[in-house]
Amino acid sequence: MRKAVAMFAALAILMVGAVAVAKDWSKIRIGVEGAYPPFSAVTTSGDLIGFDIDIANALCEEMGAECTLVQQDWDGIIPALLARKYDAIIASMSITEERKKKVAFTDKYYSTPAKFAQRKGAGIEISKEGLAGKTVGVQRATIHDNFVTGEFGDSVDIKRYGTQDEAYLDANSGRVDLLLADSVAMAEGFLNTEHGQDWEFVGPGFSDPQYFGDGAGIAIRKGDEDLVEAFNKAIAVIRANGKYAEINAMYFEFDVYGE
Repeated sequence: MRKAVAMFAALAILMVGAVAVAKDWSKIRIGVEGAYPPFSAVTTSGDLIGFDIDIANALCEEMGAECTLVQQDWDGIIPALLARKYDAIIASMSITEERKKKVAFTDKYYSTPAKFAQRKGAGIEISKEGLAGKTVGVQRATIHDNFVTGEFGDSVDIKRYGTQDEAYLDANSGRVDLLLADSVAMAEGFLNTEHGQDWEFVGPGFSDPQYFGDGAGIAIRKGDEDLVEAFNKAIAVIRANGKYAEINAMYFEFDVYGE
C-alpha cells in the first residue's frame, strides 16, 4: 500500500511538473532576414516588408499570437534560433535533410525553382563545360551555394556573399559572370529592376530535392513540436480561406506555393 501511495505521489509530481513547463505561445518571436526582396526587405524608414513578413503576420493573426519580428543576418539565423534569440524562422528557408539535423520544420509555405542569370547576350551554356572558368555569385550558406558547389564546384570559381543584394552589386560591377539564386527572388529583386536591366535568366530551373529540399518552411527548435503543429494548422487555414492568395497576389502573378 505504501508503495502504491508513493507511486501515485510521484506521478502527481510529474504531472504538476509537466504543467509547469508547458509552453505558452501567445507571444512568439520570429527571426527574419530583411535582405531578400521581394520576400523580405527593410524600407528607408526601417520597416520590414515582403512576402515572408506578410505571411508571418497572417499566421500569427490566425494563431491569435502576439508576434515580434527579429531581424537577423542569414549566416547566423539558425545559431540564433538555437540560442533562443527567437522561437521560429520565417526567412525563405528551404526544408533540407541537412538542416533537419539541427532544427524542426513546418510544412512548406512556398516552393520556387533556382535559376542562373547572366549579362544579356553573354551566351553562356549551363553545363560543366560551358561554365568552366566562369565566376558564379551566390549567397553564402544557402541551398544555391550547396548546389553550385556540388554540381559545378570543380569547374567554376564561386564567390560567396553575406546577402543576395551584395551579389547583385558585384554582378553590375563585372566581378561575376553568373548569379545563381531563387528565380522569383532574383526576378523581383534584381532582373525586373533598373539595376538588373542588363541581366537575364539563362538555362533551366533547378529543384533537385537533394539540394533544394521540399520547399520553404518555418524552422523551429527541436522539442517545440506544439509550435510546429500550430504553424501547420495556420498555414492550412490561410491557404483555404483566401488570405494566402491575397498576400501572394501582392507580390507575384502566379501561386508560389507550387504543387
